[in-house]
Amino acid sequence: MRLSRIIMALTVGLAVVAVPTAAGAAQPQPTPGVTDTPQPPPYTPQLPASLTVQPSSIDLGDTVNLIGERFGPRETVDIVVTVTPLAAPAANQAPARRSDGTTVAMAPVAYQASAPLKFTARTNGDGTFTRRYKPSVTGLLTFTATGRDSERTATAQLQVRGQAQPPALPVTGDSLGTPMKIGGGLAGAGAVLLLLTFAWRRRQRLGAGSH
Repeated sequence: MRLSRIIMALTVGLAVVAVPTAAGAAQPQPTPGVTDTPQPPPYTPQLPASLTVQPSSIDLGDTVNLIGERFGPRETVDIVVTVTPLAAPAANQAPARRSDGTTVAMAPVAYQASAPLKFTARTNGDGTFTRRYKPSVTGLLTFTATGRDSERTATAQLQVRGQAQPPALPVTGDSLGTPMKIGGGLAGAGAVLLLLTFAWRRRQRLGAGSH
């Protein structure tokens, strides 16, 4: 009886030891000389470069900021300006008046002076730059920025209006009548003073003759 228990205990122990060995043998073994192929990193689409003009509409003489993003880090960016003249008179620009009271439409001058139509900017480590620009022409300005190293490009537009002029005061009948009345009164007063001066001189002469 005792011998059968010993034999049963040995059988159970051998079975327990054999289970991990069989599990290890069932696992696939690497083939000698063959290594695992590394997987490429997941593809992340890159956002394009951008160019912003702030503000996007100004009067001639104002200054704007050109803001470029997502260009190459620490690279030179070439900026080219293309000018399209405005076809209509500038907004908020008062018409000029002739001496007879009629108005003349003032169309903006497309090219008033030589403007910097080509210049550069320098990006920081994040590929961003800020460049101040003061247009000297009116019209629709298109900025094209191109990175020299990254070859990334972006465009933005700016509308430059003519400088606003104060409205001309119309000449009416009432405004003309008032100065004429004042002038007529002054002329009449002058005539009265002249007559009084003649009368006084005549009296002086008569008084001197009587003596």
